[in-house]
Amino acid sequence: MSEPKPDLRLEIAHVLFIDIVGYSKLLINEQHEVLQKLNQLVRGTQAFQSAETAGKLIRFPTGDGMALVFSTTPDAPVQCALQISKALRSHPELQVRMGVHSGPVSGIMDVNDRSNIAGTGINMAQRVMDCGDAGHILLSKRVAEDLEQFRQWRPYLHELGECEVKHGARVSLVNLYSDEVGNPTIPEKLKKERETTTAAPSIKPAKLRKPALLTGAILVSITLAIGFWLFSRPGAQKSTKRGAAALASVTEKTIAVLPFKPLVPENRDQVLELGMADSLIAKLSNIREIIVRSLNSVRKYGSLEQDPLSAGRELEVNSVLEGNVQKSGDRIRVSARLINVADGSSLWSNTFDEKFTDVFAVQDAISQKVADALALRLSGEENKRVTRRYTDNVEAYQLYLTGRYHWNKLTPPEITKSIEFFKQAIDLDPTYALAYFGLAEAYRSSAPTSDVPPKDVLPQAKAAAAKALEIDESLAEPHVTLAFIYNWFDWDWAGSEREAKRAIELNPNLGLAHIAYAQLLSHLGRHEEAITEGVRARELDPLSLIINTLNGSNLYQARRYDEADASLRKTLEMDPNFWIAHLFLGKTYLSKKEYPEAIAEFTKAREISGGNSEAISMAGCVWAIAGDAAKARAVLNELKALANERYVPSTNLAALYCALGEKDEAIAWLDKAYEDRDIRLNRLKVEPKWDSIRSDPRFVAIVKRMGLQ
Repeated sequence: MSEPKPDLRLEIAHVLFIDIVGYSKLLINEQHEVLQKLNQLVRGTQAFQSAETAGKLIRFPTGDGMALVFSTTPDAPVQCALQISKALRSHPELQVRMGVHSGPVSGIMDVNDRSNIAGTGINMAQRVMDCGDAGHILLSKRVAEDLEQFRQWRPYLHELGECEVKHGARVSLVNLYSDEVGNPTIPEKLKKERETTTAAPSIKPAKLRKPALLTGAILVSITLAIGFWLFSRPGAQKSTKRGAAALASVTEKTIAVLPFKPLVPENRDQVLELGMADSLIAKLSNIREIIVRSLNSVRKYGSLEQDPLSAGRELEVNSVLEGNVQKSGDRIRVSARLINVADGSSLWSNTFDEKFTDVFAVQDAISQKVADALALRLSGEENKRVTRRYTDNVEAYQLYLTGRYHWNKLTPPEITKSIEFFKQAIDLDPTYALAYFGLAEAYRSSAPTSDVPPKDVLPQAKAAAAKALEIDESLAEPHVTLAFIYNWFDWDWAGSEREAKRAIELNPNLGLAHIAYAQLLSHLGRHEEAITEGVRARELDPLSLIINTLNGSNLYQARRYDEADASLRKTLEMDPNFWIAHLFLGKTYLSKKEYPEAIAEFTKAREISGGNSEAISMAGCVWAIAGDAAKARAVLNELKALANERYVPSTNLAALYCALGEKDEAIAWLDKAYEDRDIRLNRLKVEPKWDSIRSDPRFVAIVKRMGLQ
């Protein structure tokens, strides 16, 4: 019987690397004895036993020590290190050093075709440890940031500064010690570096100070659901290295622009408040050196009581731009403040009192001051784009902001409202590229959310996106719109990939571009690549509801149901009313044969969406598969009656006939869906609900006609 393959997903884990100092100088029998003793001491610690009992520990030997990979809490490896250090006091013959880091790890198959584990999380833990001497417990700053939030750990943390490790890289280190555990002396490696670097004065170990920590968001044990990279596919090593590098970049310079607040609460102008944030997000997103959270992620922080530091931590950024805005007559007053999330300090602030016609100059000034405060290095082209004005018509700008305000609510009536505002903005300024993009997104969003015939809205969306790019080809967002349309409506798979890649090329930090590409890859059955792109999208925009939902959808289509479940549940924790997440969670439950749970999710999706026909259809599928044909047929009749009143996508009727075992009817409705250019048909190759007819020659013919095989 062959050995089971390892779990190859890349996850964020907490790693303790342990090494016996002077091991190579020992005799063979002495090496065996000290390793046995170390193993015994480690296995005897409470932290080790608790994690192992919970199934949250992976351990493997490293020759002269071991690595322990915890998938519990960030302090688990540190607790284990302290317990080992205390136990070692009774064994002076054992000289041990330890290093701790949190980072990505993945299962692999080693040269002997056995399960093993690897990843930058382990590599970095070893490099942190390599900087120490006997008795040292060294932490990466990432780990120290997590611990520093808890009062009981602060006395143990002592900053050391940077140390050069393998390949010339430098890591920031923190020494963990007290009177009873650890080693308080400066590691010899750091001493030698300081002796040879005249510019660096001798530094005594000092208690860790909050401002000295990375000016980044406190990366508090990103849940294991953040991962799911695969390592086994062809070319996966290249992809995994890219993913690890991308993860590292997220921790460098990230910012959230929160919705502005009114100076006078009684005179709220929510369109302007959200619009100021939207405009500044668009400007700052032109700078490649910084990652800017999307409007979709920050809009939830628009309440008057919102604490910017709490928002910054939730958004996992290292700086937050907040402000107040008030329009009175032809005047606008704007105050803005850039805050360091790590310690709450103000990096820059200013107040502007101008004519409203000068609102663009105010936005330019804020963007440039933020770039200066964060020491961002802008290219000449980036400087131009940060200060570019897409319209000089203030009235058109206000109409555009109003359209964006309504569009962001993503309900059918609000999307319809937004279309009219975008059209009015275009009427006032026919060269307003952003207004064309807004119109394109409104039309595009109507197809999946509003049960609107694709032929009624997607050609208009395509034309508006093309017009935006005709005015300014370097806008990344309209390329994303086209990537979705080529995927959903044109079934132009090469065109969709081209547009998604172009968007990523123009703005590598645009999460929506990565998720558009991920969705295409998923529909083509390229699941491993899809999951990699999805992980990158979520790193860039961790609180985006649509990104998290589409990640769950892609995992569902890859038949990784438990992971899909986790991703979709996380989305619903952020917003229990995001109906699309309920829809895909119901599909996941159906595939797992958890029928009551599936019915509950489809019912919620139906209620919240206002009667989306796919949610109705999927509930009928559950009844059919569960053996209650009468209820399934009642749903079928309901859908047919509904089709007399409004558009019902043919795939929703086909799915229900498929679940009832009526193949001829299912195929007939799929043929109609093909003629209608039903956007749900692009999942035909991969969606589990078609499995019962997947081998039917007529089904195969439709898949081939779509160019999916």
